[in-house]
Formats: sequence, structure tokens, C-alpha cells
Amino acid sequence: MSQLSAVDWGLVVLYFMTVFGVAMWVTLRERTADASSSGYFLAGRNVGWFVIGASLFASNIGSEHLVGLAGTGAASGVAVGQFEILASLILLVLGWVFVPFYLRSGVFTMPEFLERRYSSAARWYLAVISIVGYVLTKISVTIAAGGIVFESLMGIDFWTGAVVVVVATGVYTVFGGLRAVLYTDLLQMFVLVGGAVAVTVIGLGELGGWNEMTAVAGPEFMSLWKPLSDPAFPWTGILLGAPILGVWYWCTDQFIVQRVLSAADQNNARRGTIFGGILKVLPLFIFVIPGVVAYALAERGRIELGQPDAALPTLIGALLPAGARGLVVAGLLAALMSSLSSVFNSCSTLFTCDIYLKLRPDASEKRQVRVGQIATAVLVGLGLLWIPMMQFISGQLYQYLQSVQAYISPPVAAVFLLGILWRRVNAKGAIASLITGFVLGAARLIAELGKDHLSGALLGYAEINFLHFALLLFVICSVVLVGVSLASPEPDEEKLTGLTFATAGEEKPLTTSGAHWRQRDVIATLVVVGLVAAVWLYFSPVFH
Repeated sequence: MSQLSAVDWGLVVLYFMTVFGVAMWVTLRERTADASSSGYFLAGRNVGWFVIGASLFASNIGSEHLVGLAGTGAASGVAVGQFEILASLILLVLGWVFVPFYLRSGVFTMPEFLERRYSSAARWYLAVISIVGYVLTKISVTIAAGGIVFESLMGIDFWTGAVVVVVATGVYTVFGGLRAVLYTDLLQMFVLVGGAVAVTVIGLGELGGWNEMTAVAGPEFMSLWKPLSDPAFPWTGILLGAPILGVWYWCTDQFIVQRVLSAADQNNARRGTIFGGILKVLPLFIFVIPGVVAYALAERGRIELGQPDAALPTLIGALLPAGARGLVVAGLLAALMSSLSSVFNSCSTLFTCDIYLKLRPDASEKRQVRVGQIATAVLVGLGLLWIPMMQFISGQLYQYLQSVQAYISPPVAAVFLLGILWRRVNAKGAIASLITGFVLGAARLIAELGKDHLSGALLGYAEINFLHFALLLFVICSVVLVGVSLASPEPDEEKLTGLTFATAGEEKPLTTSGAHWRQRDVIATLVVVGLVAAVWLYFSPVFH
């Protein structure tokens, strides 16, 4: 399939017009209501839980999910869905554990929180490493997946299509700020879920139903739990390594946390994370399962599947009628644009608040916005240049994304988590931990890029499963953090007021009464935990 029908193109054009209409309405409303930095970067800090939850989901679900999850599902089964299921639980940790400290501190960014907790050096480290991480993962992977969508489904050159959407997304993101991102995310959530559901339902119908899919795929494909020897998703890595990636991404990464920082209060922030946790159960069924369907159809000789990452485009081209194709392509564009708009806004916020304003504290609001625009353009260019390098790390998009994150996330997760849980860890320990993690993680990335030329211990280091490596690096960084902190003076307790559990004061984050605890929030939290347990049980060797 290289061209869409007139009906499909009409739906795609309608989608673009609706997104830009919503963005323009929000932008004009924002300019008349709140022109402050808080209004631009954090949407005035008055956003409700439904918009927050929808944005958490839509920002996270990029086109690398729609293409990459289906591709990995077609290659190795549903095990890759573990990252999505675990995210439901980690979002609960964000809402119940981290959010109270973030909102009470009044920070704009995660590096700013690290400065409050530790030192300005920690702030500099996280700001720089976050922007570099966005280039290596979010920007480049999203653009690459978007290019695949354009080339395979719309008959548009890879680079032309990717650049067009990058520019279009950047326009409304730069001018509308976070509020434009949040409300377009809300719209895009419905579009991308609708498109994914259409592919799943039609694919299962063509194959002959769920039972036929499980029969063709076999028990190994339909199990979330892989043996210790599995090269990609061993169960030990899933239970012990993946949560470390999750804490970093969902609880400490500006890309995600900026949404809860915009909440009207703690209740809305927490309920937004619970709603997001419910939504994160869906990707296994509407993004991974289509890949398994594509594998089963290929096994039955109904379609030809050249490579795993082509699973979703192949399904769309082979099965979907006119109109449905347009809906799915609009869903893919929604995923692409929601992720890009979020990362653009986060980059702008990080660079402006944590780097530029540290160097030029008296800069005007207009100057701050202009600097953020330039920084975003440079980051997009670097992301485009990095795309050819991705093939050396992993041929499957989603696994690449997770493996690179495994190299940069453990030290950040360690300093945030231990920093909130234990007041004794200090700035010297944090810097030592971050530097140790950076050196070991960078060495691993370099080793993996050049592993064809390595042997012995160095080759073993390059080939450690990325989830096991994340666990190992987290343990090392935690030991360094604790050891150096205990060997140096205690931090000033007055400075830590409200930033750790021990110094939270009278307003305890997890109190069982008052404004911070709502019975329905607890019930909703238990529902999320129950859903995760049910999915884990069904997609286990017990049932397959």
C-alpha cells in the first residue's frame, strides 16, 4: 500500500485541521488568561485529572509504540508488553509517593528539584543528561517511526514526511506552551486508541478470533514470562530491572512529570496518575496483539511479513478498508505528534529554566521563549543525525528505546528515590553516584556499538541483558550514593524541609486522613493493581 483513498486523505486532513483548531483555541485563550512563565511552561498549574491522565498516556504512546510494540510482538510475542503493564504500577508510585514532594516544592523542572534536594551540580547534570537522552531516544526514535509510517502507508518520502510533521508539531508547541500540548494530547488519545482498536478488531476477525491467534502463535508467544535464559526479556530482568527504568521514566523524567506539575492540586495530580495507570493496561491488547496477529497471519500464508517492524504497516495495507485506513493513519500521526509536542515542550522548559536562566537570570520572557525555540530546532537536527546509528544497537525500535534508557536511568532513579526516602544522603554522594552511573553507562553504550570488535570480559560487558545491566548499575550507584554520603557531613536538615519523608513536617504525604487521602482514590488504585495481577496471570504458562 503506497497511497490512501480519497476518504482516507479526507480523514487525515480533518484530523490535522482539528488538532490545529484545538491548539489555536488553547493558544489564544492562554495568551489572554495567563502570559506568565507558569502559564507557558506549566499551563497555569490548574489542570484537572482527566486531562493529566490522558496526556500521560498520549505523550508516552509515540509512533515508536505503534510500530515498535507491534514489531516486537511479531518477532517474539507478548513479553514486550511487560513494560506497559509495569507502567501502570509505577504510575501509582508517582502519584502516591513522588507527587506530594514535587508539588509542595513548587518546582518547574526535575533538575530544579534535585538542586533543592542536593546541589546545583546535580541540577546541571540532570538537565544536560535529559536533553542528551531526548536526542538518543525520544526525538530520534519518534521521528524514525514516523518516517516509516509516511513511507509505507502514505507514499511520501521518509525524510519529507518526518520533517513535515516535526515542523507542524513544533509550530503549535512553541506558541501554545504546555496547555496546547495537554489539550491536543487529550484529543489525540481518542484518535490513537480508536485507530489501534480498529486494527486489532479487524485483524482478529480476519484471522478467525482470539482462540485461533493463540493456537497459531503457541504458548511461548502468548506468555509475558520468559525464562532466565531469554536474551531480551528474562523474568528476572522484568521484575528487578524494568521497574528501575520505570521509576526513572515515569517518576523523575521531565517529559512525563511536567504533566503532574501542572495539576491544580495533589488530588488532581494523583487521580491523573491513577487514570493513566488504567490506560496503560491497554497497549498490550491494542499495540502488541496486532503484532502477534500479523505473525499468525503470516504463518497461515495470508500475508507476507518481510521484517518484524513492518507488522503494523503490513496489517493496515492488507486488511483495512478505505476509511478505516484513514482512521489508523490519523492515529499514527496522533501518536507521533503527541510525543513530539511533549518532548519539544519539555526540552524548551529544561533548557530555558535549568541552563539558560542559570547563565542569564535576568532574561526577559520573550528572550526565554526565543532561546527555547532555537534549542528545540537544534535538538531535532541532532535527532535526525542520530537515526542511522540506531541500527547498531537494535533493529527493533522499541527494544532500542528501552536499552538506551537502561544506560542512563539507574543513577537518576537512585538519587531521586533514595533522596526522598532517606534524608542522610547528601550532595557529594549524589554527584559521585551520577558520575559513576554516567561513566559505566557510557562505557556500555560504546561497547555495544563496537561489540563486533570485542572479546573476553569486554564482550561479556557489552552483551549483558539490558534489564540485568539496569539492575546492576542501580545497585552500584546506590552503594556509591550511600557510601560517599556516610563518609561526608550530613546535609542541612532545614534545607531539606518538605523534600524527604523524615522532614515532611506535619503535612505527611501518605497520611490516612484529611485532604491527601480519598477513599475512591484507594479503590481506583486497588482496581489498577487487580487489573495488572489479572493480566499477569492470564498471560502466564498457567493459561498457555
